[in-house]
Amino acid sequence: MAYKDLHAFIRRLEKAGELVRIRVPVSADLEITEIADRVMKSPPERNKALLFEKVRGHDMPVLINMFGSPRRMAWALGVESLEDLRHRLARLIKPEMPQSWGEKFRRAAELLPTLRALGPKRVNKGICQEVVITDAPSLDALPILTCWPKDGGRYITLPQVITRDPRTGRRNVGMYRLQVFDERTLGMHWQIHKGGAEHERVAREEGVERIPVAVALGGDPAEIWAASAPLPPDIDEYMLAGWLRGKPVELVPCVTQPLEVPADAEIVIEGYVDPRERRLEGPFGDHTGYYTPPEPYPVMHVTAITHRKGAVYPTTVVGRPPMEDYWMGKATERLFLPLLQLFLPEVLDMNMPAEGVFHNLLIVKMRKRYPGHVRKVIHGIWGLGLMMLTKAIVVVDDWVDVHDLSEVAWQVLGNVDWARDVIVSEGPVDALDHASYRPLFGGKIGVDATAKDERDGYTRTWPERIEMSPEIKALVDRRWKEYGIDS
Repeated sequence: MAYKDLHAFIRRLEKAGELVRIRVPVSADLEITEIADRVMKSPPERNKALLFEKVRGHDMPVLINMFGSPRRMAWALGVESLEDLRHRLARLIKPEMPQSWGEKFRRAAELLPTLRALGPKRVNKGICQEVVITDAPSLDALPILTCWPKDGGRYITLPQVITRDPRTGRRNVGMYRLQVFDERTLGMHWQIHKGGAEHERVAREEGVERIPVAVALGGDPAEIWAASAPLPPDIDEYMLAGWLRGKPVELVPCVTQPLEVPADAEIVIEGYVDPRERRLEGPFGDHTGYYTPPEPYPVMHVTAITHRKGAVYPTTVVGRPPMEDYWMGKATERLFLPLLQLFLPEVLDMNMPAEGVFHNLLIVKMRKRYPGHVRKVIHGIWGLGLMMLTKAIVVVDDWVDVHDLSEVAWQVLGNVDWARDVIVSEGPVDALDHASYRPLFGGKIGVDATAKDERDGYTRTWPERIEMSPEIKALVDRRWKEYGIDS
């Protein structure tokens, strides 16, 4: 479903008892983070979206943790459960999973026209420009949070950062943290593997002196989430948002930059990046649970700030998992599973647990058919887009529940011969990986935790799993109340 704007989503959450309004004064300097962190790590009945109505020094309320549960994340993307995302996309790209490479690429090509029909639509005006400030716009007017005690400053953490490729004109929408340097400049933390950084590289090659940038805050929650989706360069993030909404995203021209932004956004910050300019950005308390150290990154110069009347400032806090961003990543995992299966149809399910902070661990369920099959899957995953950054891939048999970490650990610790069933490799790693001895390049591991047989060169007899007979299980089910155990 399409939400008219962020306020419509807030109303749905409140009606369902999924939002708490905090009406007492609070500080944007650390206090909101501590409150939100406790709520994010609470049991489900206490884990709510939070709307802080009185932020000291600001008239604008702050919304946080709107994506912080499977229920709220699913609602944000127009479904009732995150598993519905997988089934919905699978129905679109099936009915029969293609077998040959030619069929796979044809199926992907057939998918594009369906998505393009829900591509973004340009309009002349939007609520995001009810208030326009081009004369001395100031970031100090926004209730931007200081999240952690040793952060380098205040950070915008839930943006849609919009740029265009200087050579092709293709739009990219990314979610990169933005450090407030002063009232008119921001640190642009687009990492080397991301679309914005690619636009910066092209700009330097083309001799472009200014890269137009727009930062949209708020709008339909599908638009917000789409900025975090790891899409191929040729797929517009707002096209994906349109498919999720079942309705095109309406875009309005910026007032000072040659870009378009969601007409339903709460706030828009317009400006430009000079690809020759760098400033030290950080430290920042990141989703790894550690501070990312300071490094030089591009600088965004603000040329305008626009917003709707009665705007709400949406934000998030990242840190030691689990936090709100885990559920954003879980939505990505569920939605992209059918796309991964287009190229690796033997993959039955996957899980990127919170403890792995997205890129550190991927657990894969598959049905093994031939010698080297597990290794083929591991290397295949490392060859798929940003999956190249995955540090550890664990493969289990088709009967294992990849979402039950206890069951997975049982299989790994019992089934793996550490001298034979492990692949150790090197390759690209996430920019936030502090364990790699070199920036952006480090070690990876693939673990074959499947049952072994002669296809694997295993010469012994693999033991049979202990399971009770169905007849006895049914008997005990029937007689359970007689035993008086639960009385």
